[in-house]
Amino acid sequence: QVQVTESGGGSEQAGGSLRLSCTASGSTTHDYSMAWFRQAPGKEREGVTCMSRDGVSIVYVDSVKGRFTISRDNAKNALYLKMNSLKPEDTAVYFCAFIRGPIGLCSLAWSYRSWGQGTQVTVSS
Repeated sequence: QVQVTESGGGSEQAGGSLRLSCTASGSTTHDYSMAWFRQAPGKEREGVTCMSRDGVSIVYVDSVKGRFTISRDNAKNALYLKMNSLKPEDTAVYFCAFIRGPIGLCSLAWSYRSWGQGTQVTVSS
């Protein structure tokens, strides 16, 4: 069982940047597709981005394309999300999630199994 912990959230003004980190314990991440989700107040959770276990496949939701970058470091069992050009609509609790996945493929529609507790990101205008 993978335990997941996010960090790096905070408050930022519109146009600013934040970097979220996620670390896994209890297992290595080599076999896992990894993703970031977010949930804004009063809204359903949405997938933001995912990366396949080999880093070949990356998917972004349209609203963050060109602004957010996902990356991973399997040696550190870590996943990152660099968020640039932040907008107030990016305000949400951000979650990291893992699932055992195939090489070369990831999807935000999968039922991810291991979730962190979330980290708050607040963007003011």
